[in-house]
Amino acid sequence: MRKVVFLDRDGVINNNSLYYTHRKEDFIINGWVFDALKSIFVKGYEFVIITNQGGISKGLFSKTDVENVHEKMKNEFKNNGLPILEIYFCPHHSDVENCLCRKPGTIMIEKAIARFNIDPSLSYFIGDQNKDEETALASGLTPIRISSNTDLRLIVDLIK
Repeated sequence: MRKVVFLDRDGVINNNSLYYTHRKEDFIINGWVFDALKSIFVKGYEFVIITNQGGISKGLFSKTDVENVHEKMKNEFKNNGLPILEIYFCPHHSDVENCLCRKPGTIMIEKAIARFNIDPSLSYFIGDQNKDEETALASGLTPIRISSNTDLRLIVDLIK
């Protein structure tokens, strides 16, 4: 079974000073991310990104906008020698519609666990919101809660 570090996107991977980051040119990966993730990768972990993108449901941007940002992110990870197993995103927002996939729901995590044969007891979820921590706990993952845009190198030792 695989061991995975699940990552929230906004505020963990990229700077979330713009609340709804949906343009490639506004998607700025925090400078320390790749150093930290390389240290985690050599410990035998792979990566899955889990993100709520409710701006789609609110009509603020399109699914294509999010997919374009994710393509940029995948390329930057690849250029740094870090594969992403998958990026799961929820396009819904509770102000507009109900869904089962939005964090703190666990559907996106469950899909990844089933698809990639992931052992939740050996896996972590790094996030910057209460809902990320709730999602981790409900999925059997170890949560690592950070403040938005925290230097991830500070938490590498928490991952065994």
